[in-house]
Amino acid sequence: MNKRTLTLAIILAVAPLTATGASVYKWTDENGVTHFGDRQPTGKQSERVSVRTGKSSGGQQRQSPQEQLDELEAREADEAGKREESAVEEARRKQREANCSTARSNLNILDRNSRIRIEEDGEQRYLSPEEIEEQRENFQEIADENCGAEGEDQGER
Repeated sequence: MNKRTLTLAIILAVAPLTATGASVYKWTDENGVTHFGDRQPTGKQSERVSVRTGKSSGGQQRQSPQEQLDELEAREADEAGKREESAVEEARRKQREANCSTARSNLNILDRNSRIRIEEDGEQRYLSPEEIEEQRENFQEIADENCGAEGEDQGER
């Protein structure tokens, strides 16, 4: 009888250990129905549930390989979009700098020379004082839009 009691005691001591070794998974299907099973479903996100406490362990959540691939592709596309945006912003900044430099250079020429000669239809002529003032206003407007911090704000609108 001692052997039977000893065997029964060992079986009762080991039984809870084998029950806690099994994993139970919880997942929700596309219809919103929650399922429980001893095997992790393929293609669905599931979480491991502790049998003793009934609480899910958040660290055990796993994504399917397809979900991981989709997430990685979305991250890469987002990063590529950001790189493209920064390249566009860099091109805009360089164009503003070039516009600023050209406008300031033209303003400097207009301020230094009292007579400005241009070529129209293969013939050269001098600009009138009114035409020089009109050109000065145009170049000043370009410089205001493209030079300095205020010009950067206006150029981005």
